[in-house]
Amino acid sequence: MSTQDTLDAVEKQIKAAIPGATVQAQGGGGHYTIAVTSAAFEGLNTLKKKRLVYAAITDLMTGSDAPIHAVDRLDTFTP
Repeated sequence: MSTQDTLDAVEKQIKAAIPGATVQAQGGGGHYTIAVTSAAFEGLNTLKKKRLVYAAITDLMTGSDAPIHAVDRLDTFTP
């Protein structure tokens, strides 16, 4: 999977799991930074927000040939 394919998959999967979310992903070489803004984060603590995002991209991080080796930074925001 190319870097652009991975970035597109991250955005698509997060938006599918968290409708209405705004997603910014960048990186490459298996290391990515992700920023997600969503009203769904309202009232949630940091851990719960990040769990929602990681749950959306788990399949991209699973297995020996996974396109995402690490999320170096994950920021979650409410609008």
